[in-house]
Amino acid sequence: MGEQVIDFRNGKITVLFKQLFFPTVLGMLSMSAVTTIDGIFVGHGVGSDGIAAVNICVPLLMGLMGVGLMMGSGCSVMASIYLSQGKRLLARIGVTQALLFVTLISLIAGGGVMVFPERVARLLGASELLMPMVVDYLVWFAPSLLFELWMAVALFALRLDGAPKLAMWCNVIAAVVNILLDWLFIFPFGWGVRGAALATSVSCLAGAAVAVVYLGVFARNTRLCVLRLNRKDCLLWIRNTVAQCKIGLSTLFGEMTMALLLFVGNHVFMHYLGDEGVGAFGLSCYFLPFVFMIGNAIAQSVQPIISYNFGTGSRERVHTALRVSVMAAVGCGVVSTAGFVFLPEVLVGVFLPLDDAAARIAIDGFPYYGVGFVFFILNLTIIGYYQSIERIKPAITFAMLRGLFFLVPCFVVLPKVAGVTGIWLALPVSEILTSLCMVVMLWKQSLLPHSPYGNTHVFE
Repeated sequence: MGEQVIDFRNGKITVLFKQLFFPTVLGMLSMSAVTTIDGIFVGHGVGSDGIAAVNICVPLLMGLMGVGLMMGSGCSVMASIYLSQGKRLLARIGVTQALLFVTLISLIAGGGVMVFPERVARLLGASELLMPMVVDYLVWFAPSLLFELWMAVALFALRLDGAPKLAMWCNVIAAVVNILLDWLFIFPFGWGVRGAALATSVSCLAGAAVAVVYLGVFARNTRLCVLRLNRKDCLLWIRNTVAQCKIGLSTLFGEMTMALLLFVGNHVFMHYLGDEGVGAFGLSCYFLPFVFMIGNAIAQSVQPIISYNFGTGSRERVHTALRVSVMAAVGCGVVSTAGFVFLPEVLVGVFLPLDDAAARIAIDGFPYYGVGFVFFILNLTIIGYYQSIERIKPAITFAMLRGLFFLVPCFVVLPKVAGVTGIWLALPVSEILTSLCMVVMLWKQSLLPHSPYGNTHVFE
């Protein structure tokens, strides 16, 4: 199962990026497809109420996934730097500790959801009409949290170990299993949203099993190792976990921004347009993970290149890697925006008949919603850069700006100014404001004339 060793120190940056990006983005799009396929089958098998019920659950699930991505990105940055310094054992310990941590988190969170599903559903904003379906989805989805968090950490470690194609196949396997089981559980068995949740749980188990087996048996640099349980090593685990959390905190905030978008958006659409509005917003949220994963794929593909060369002090290679990632972000953002602006009927028609009330709301709103995708992907890329060079403060600052500080006020103010159109514009405006803040920060640091892609003092 081993793959060709990737030379982060001497390889051409554009070649390294392509070598990592294409399997990473295909794998991540497959991961997003797991959720989207649920939506397609639920939309045609249950209807817009089913889509709304699933969408109400998603903020909680994305928040927990953010913990997995936080640990995955944090341990990957630390392990990259350790490997650049020849400290392979420390890299392996870091990956093992990250997997153990997310295991504990997923068991606690999943257990809480299964014991108190109705209470959780009410906190998420489920109406009385949607309550039974929301509870069904939560209970049957909860077991997948363990496997999703395993994959979130393991796939970072696979790419760092030089196995990006295997990381891609873990996601592809999960997506294929999900397609087959979604059809079986929703249509022949007639299990509705419960079937969609169960299909996701089984598919995540399949993908996680491949990733964990590779790390346990075949990995070269990031293989799992036995952790000792004496006091000294437990203190080391706590210290490493805190360090990984700090490095990956901006990734968690990025995922929490998505969760916040769904949570606040559900409430705002419910207030202005009722259940049909939530269903329309739910359609957009089935596509948004694809855009998010493209940005994540760019950031995660360039991360080991940047972190490794940051560890060796190769400043020029770090800046070159960032230039490549920024160009990729702009290109992917333009394509994503074009799809939402010019093809809303095609996108909505995948889920619902075009004469459905929720479908008509979504068709009218998609062009406004999509105009911010260039900035959305670019912001994720720049935040990932700061994270990769352990610049924690700007990474966290920008992650919080695009979520809590800009997104929530936009959802509150814009509908009052522009009506329903303002709800759709909340995400684009918050992303554009974040990008402007990034430009202002670079200008204040006098980086734009000389080194627009990085802060040189981090190497001194």
